Amino acid sequence: MKEEKIATRQSYGETLVKLGKENGRIVVLDADLAGATKTNLFAKEYPNRFFDMGIAEENMLGTAAGLATCDKIPYASTFAVFAAGRGYDQIRNSICYPNLNVKICATHAGITVGEDGATHQMLEDISLMRTLPNMTVISPSDDTQTRWVIQEISKINGPVYVRLARLATSIIYEENQKFEIGKAIQIGEGRDGTVFATGVTVAEAIKAQEELRLQGIDIRVVDVHTIKPIDRDRIIKCAQETKKLVSVEDHSIIGGLGSAISEVLIEECPTKLERMGMKDIFGKSGKAEKLIEYFGLTSKAIVEKFCNK
Repeated sequence: MKEEKIATRQSYGETLVKLGKENGRIVVLDADLAGATKTNLFAKEYPNRFFDMGIAEENMLGTAAGLATCDKIPYASTFAVFAAGRGYDQIRNSICYPNLNVKICATHAGITVGEDGATHQMLEDISLMRTLPNMTVISPSDDTQTRWVIQEISKINGPVYVRLARLATSIIYEENQKFEIGKAIQIGEGRDGTVFATGVTVAEAIKAQEELRLQGIDIRVVDVHTIKPIDRDRIIKCAQETKKLVSVEDHSIIGGLGSAISEVLIEECPTKLERMGMKDIFGKSGKAEKLIEYFGLTSKAIVEKFCNK
């Protein structure tokens, strides 16, 4: 990993500008949070294709659905708690049910929102979004992956939910890294265990991998950037080849990444999975780094899973 850190919301805003230049069908909607979601970068370059809908998330998503019926490719943005939470009805009935081509890019997800506190720390969005028919759910882990995601989803027809973070995270991948929707990325060939991670927790998992190697424990890290459709083959392969399975996510352990993996395991390869995440609780207000430590989502906590018998 590189020492340089970039928030995936920043990567999103910058990539929208590039995408807007390449494709005139791209339009962007925001709910009075363009400065925070970084859609203001697109607004500056293409003011006639940017719509600030005000503090009216339901209206924003309904409008995005309407634009999709007019052959536009709308990217609708706001904080995850407002996108998946307040706008759930519109996403379900106006976007997913008619299978419309709307890209919902939700920033400030998880406890890494930090000082905004529990009311703004969306820990249920993966659970809500992955249960919706027709919905693709993606949670990129770094700048490189986010830039690829934002461009790639413009090429597929149908609803997509992209989960983005406020916290700046390490750059994991080189610019020429190959990605594919629905195909997880495996880092390392360790046989002692597998850590499945997504979003901001991938960097922590890689740190844990390096620390464990020094202790003679060789694990593999699997970056599950696509939660739905999930990479069933990769999950089964890891279950068959490694001694221990752990999932880690900045999300509730109910319905999130760990639950999605468990569903595959119970059907295909019954194996114990230890789930790390938010354990049926709300978050707290504090520095993002301190909250990750407080709730046990750090590399140190992952290392302890493999060192404590």
